[in-house]
Amino acid sequence: MPQTGLMMNRPLLISGILEHAAAQFGEQEIVSRETHGPLHRTTYAQAAQRARQLANALAQLGLKAGSAVGSIAWNNHRHLEAYYAVSGSGMVMHTCNPRLHPQQLIYVINHAEDEVVLFDATFAPLIKGIAAHCPQVRAWVCLADAANTPAIEGVSSVLNYEDLIHGHSAHFDWPDLDETSGAALCYTSGTTGNPKGVLYSHRAIVMNATTACLPDVLALSTQETVLPVVPMFHINAWCIPYAALLSGTKLVFPGPKLDGPSLYELMESEQVTISAGVPTIWMGLIQHVEQNNLRFATMKRTAVGGSAMPMALVAKFMDTYGVEVRHGWGMTETTAVATMSNLSRTDRQKPAAEQHAIVAKQGKTVSGIEIKVVDENGQTLPRDGSSQGELMVRGQWIVERYYKSDTSALVNGWFPTGDIATIDTQGTMQIRDRTKDVIKTGGEWISSIDLENAAIAHPAVAMAAVIGIKHPKWDERPLLFIVRKPGQSLEKADILEFLATKVAKWWVPDDVVFLESLPVGGTGKVQKNELRKTYGGVFS
Repeated sequence: MPQTGLMMNRPLLISGILEHAAAQFGEQEIVSRETHGPLHRTTYAQAAQRARQLANALAQLGLKAGSAVGSIAWNNHRHLEAYYAVSGSGMVMHTCNPRLHPQQLIYVINHAEDEVVLFDATFAPLIKGIAAHCPQVRAWVCLADAANTPAIEGVSSVLNYEDLIHGHSAHFDWPDLDETSGAALCYTSGTTGNPKGVLYSHRAIVMNATTACLPDVLALSTQETVLPVVPMFHINAWCIPYAALLSGTKLVFPGPKLDGPSLYELMESEQVTISAGVPTIWMGLIQHVEQNNLRFATMKRTAVGGSAMPMALVAKFMDTYGVEVRHGWGMTETTAVATMSNLSRTDRQKPAAEQHAIVAKQGKTVSGIEIKVVDENGQTLPRDGSSQGELMVRGQWIVERYYKSDTSALVNGWFPTGDIATIDTQGTMQIRDRTKDVIKTGGEWISSIDLENAAIAHPAVAMAAVIGIKHPKWDERPLLFIVRKPGQSLEKADILEFLATKVAKWWVPDDVVFLESLPVGGTGKVQKNELRKTYGGVFS
């Protein structure tokens, strides 16, 4: 019979991350763009003090262990303090995506049973529209001081954050929680039906954040400065607000200003070395840099996820600007990162085009995660780089069931992701499509992602999207949507001729629609369901 190890049994808790940061990296800076404009500077030690004050203030409001606190907020220092105060005191931090439809936002606030909701002033009109429909919320707290807290007509229970915590003790005895206790709650984007909640444990978050610090993942350390552009309302900003404090990394928050010029200015002024976000953000940043003939002084690498990063954009970052790209994969149900692409020592000796192709894949699993791909009958497919099927995942921080659901979300112990993927002999995974987005034509599959990446490689294309349209003969055929770069002329024949040199003939779309912009959801992904509603007819 195996012996029990003779080690202390100390729980992995979010409060432990905060106190570690305050004790070991107390002078490390947190720089935050305020919602009303100016930069705010604080330290890890000061943030810990204010988090304890907030924990005391919430207790005085009558909240207890297990209570849910919502947030509708940008990436900023007060939001960070709430991350630690709420979860650390045994409550559940529920980060709400402000880009959800108002009815969905009302649904998730009520489903989570939020008792207090923190919000940035930007979202005051949103609060005005939903407050009356959220009867369990006893206080709406603007993440600002009194001078920058707007009055909201019809909402009497509006407080401001600074007055809320003022006068409260900076001492708080964090409870010794079970590490499997719920710490944070995120909801899926709800493209079909109501959003589903994923309740993360302290253990899951701490383990994922620790993994994120590893050299081949985000490589955070006291020598680095990280700017998470990925929102704190989307999968906890990929756990960077936890990983940064674990590792003592300088933390820079962009607030509401996510446009290319604002991000570039902040990266340069704060000497940012690492960033993370979705491809649409990096497209805007590179466009600004190119148009103004700029360079990056300190940026070394960026992590990208949420959707596939076009090869042309990977090449631009790496070859033109010397910024390493690391492509990751994860989802709401995986807490944050589950796989990450990276170049090995051998890979770095290969031609640039081969390096780009490696980086454009979603990479290898991080420690603690396992993946496989299965066919329609659930049979595991070979790791040969070409056999594609549904991606299945299991591991230390993967959801077992959705919040308030009585049934497991797993299939034989694995979570079905809804992604179509391949895995090669070296364990490198590549997302080929979503199961709902893959185009089946004449019994064969066309990857909408691969078609989009091919289209974006055209110098006149800013953004591209592909959906399948019903066809009387071929089942489905691809329809391409193009957003031109400013000042560029591009016609249907031009892009189709270009694609004919990049993909198989039968992959070339049957038609092209030019748009001023693509519908983008709260996580930065193109909302193909919106395109289907408008254009999803039948090809003749």
